[in-house]
Amino acid sequence: MWHQQLTTSGDQAFSRRSALKRAGTGFGYVALAGMLGLQNRAARGETIAARNDGPLAPKPQQFPAKAKRIIFLFMEGAISHVDTFDYKPKLQENDGKPGPGGGKLVASKFQFSQHGQTGTWVSDLYPHVAKHVDDLCFIRGLHTDTPAHPQAVIQLHTGARVASLTRPSMGSWLLYGLGTENQDLPGYITINPSPNFGGAVNYGSAFLPAHFQGTRINDAGFLPNLKAQALTPLQRKQIDLVQNMNRDLQATPGAPSELDGVIESYELAFRMQGKVPELLDISQEPQSVLNAYGVKPGPAGSFARQCVLARRLCEAGVRFVQVRQGGWDHHNNLHKGLIANSAATDQPTAALLDDLGQRGLLDDTLVLFGSEFGRLPTAQGPDGRDHNITGYPMWLAGAGVKKGFSFGATDEYGIHAVEGRMHTMDLHATLLALMGLDHEALTYRYAGRDFRLTDVGGIVAREIMA
Repeated sequence: MWHQQLTTSGDQAFSRRSALKRAGTGFGYVALAGMLGLQNRAARGETIAARNDGPLAPKPQQFPAKAKRIIFLFMEGAISHVDTFDYKPKLQENDGKPGPGGGKLVASKFQFSQHGQTGTWVSDLYPHVAKHVDDLCFIRGLHTDTPAHPQAVIQLHTGARVASLTRPSMGSWLLYGLGTENQDLPGYITINPSPNFGGAVNYGSAFLPAHFQGTRINDAGFLPNLKAQALTPLQRKQIDLVQNMNRDLQATPGAPSELDGVIESYELAFRMQGKVPELLDISQEPQSVLNAYGVKPGPAGSFARQCVLARRLCEAGVRFVQVRQGGWDHHNNLHKGLIANSAATDQPTAALLDDLGQRGLLDDTLVLFGSEFGRLPTAQGPDGRDHNITGYPMWLAGAGVKKGFSFGATDEYGIHAVEGRMHTMDLHATLLALMGLDHEALTYRYAGRDFRLTDVGGIVAREIMA
């Protein structure tokens, strides 16, 4: 059909191929070449979706490591560690007395007890997670730079010490370094991200190409701007044409990488239409699985639904999944708030560890549980605790970390990190190392300098590695 004769106003005949070659300084001919290439690949049984040579294609780890993906269970607002996972007998003994830095010490109103062969202390707020202490690796000497939530949350997610300095998120760096295991899905998904405390900055790609940014969904599996409909042949041709034209443009000197990211994102959105709705439908799970996670209707079941989605997404090849539970900023109503939030997160967290383990996914999945900082052991008002950035814990489980292990410690009241001190940058360096990435070598050239997640810091805590 490409040789059918056309007639101009001057009755000069020429072929469609000739028209494409002449029009727009040959731009149409480039499109034709791309489409013919697609036809040739289709004849060989190859599809664009199956190709694995794009910027999101899997990349080798920089050095051998067990972890291939991360699930980050983010307790936004700062969980009180002295009421949950950081038992302080001195605090219990000195209830009501002046604290080392001023203020009145307030003992935890929750009962702590030892669990597992390691005898790890956990409060009765987390009875289900307590059963897993022999599988957990506690990092107990964390500290960060600022007591303000927006800055601390942004620093935890992106490494930026100043909130106004937009930097790529941790998940974006992982996707940039390792690619994704499923070309029909985003490599980085954030569930119920906070509209506050930095918002989209926390899962954005900043100056990295757009295809490395996080994809936002909610706990009901809703993906904004995605319609659950099959890709038509015409849509497939359109997106293939534009992508091939874009690749030709990218081959020219000085071509903007941002354009490549935008086109990749649109192409991924087309591919997702057929696969994502089914993947995000947790009603397909057996009732026994949903019961194990504690899935229930309404807000009280939000975190449980997120955990089920996280397992399904990781099983499908997503590289980084963040699950969020907000409402931990207990300047008041501390004890009722802790009871409610712990009840919402305890059973689902334990079930996620069980589920990943039973499916063999915990062998190459790293689970991180924690907040942007901790809380003080002293009173704030009648029933609250203020922010504490100088010492607090997180825990890890799964691929690459020691089981039943604690690294570092806070002082006798849980205020300052005194052993195994780890800054947020050290945490980032360690997570990247567990994923087989060198935080000093994982860089991106922008505005005349090489940027990295850990900026000019970061020490890997090799003591926690199995």
